[in-house]
Amino acid sequence: MRARMVLTVLVFLVIPTTQGEAQQRAATQATDVTAAEIEAVYNTIGSSVDQQIKVGDVGHGYVGVGVLHRDARGDQGDTPSGLVHTEVSEIYYMLSGGGTLVTGGTTTVLNYIPDNSRVVIELIGPSYQATSQGGYARQISEGDVVVIPAGLFHAWTEIPDHVTYLSMRLDPDRTLPLGYVHPVLESNED
Repeated sequence: MRARMVLTVLVFLVIPTTQGEAQQRAATQATDVTAAEIEAVYNTIGSSVDQQIKVGDVGHGYVGVGVLHRDARGDQGDTPSGLVHTEVSEIYYMLSGGGTLVTGGTTTVLNYIPDNSRVVIELIGPSYQATSQGGYARQISEGDVVVIPAGLFHAWTEIPDHVTYLSMRLDPDRTLPLGYVHPVLESNED
């Protein structure tokens, strides 16, 4: 639990800035994401896989913090299907479980996710589904951290049991909704 809190706090310091940028547009408040809030939002996942917890201002962009859960899945083979986020980078912190994650490779666009969809507006910004060949596959497990730059294909190709993780979404273009708070937490904000 302590590691989750430390990582969540650290993500707000991850996006590098120059001193001039920080002076030009400083954020006016911190955004806290507590262990209790992570747990409360995680409990709402159901079949949706991905839930945004909050979106905060870091002065030179936004950061969204989400929690994701994926159940077991078999091996997708040599041409996995996954996502590419064109403007938002992600940092994954594995809370439990694990599997095979593939990033990069030669991608083929399958379809763009509509700009007016909840997934684009609330979670990941402009994105598309793709397949990839020749990407970098590796085993990821509890406690691991993965940094996925905007524009990089990523997909879970095999999950033996489950994987649950936090995703810190670095949004320098401010496409995510600033001040977003998951509805389950809104009653606690008053």
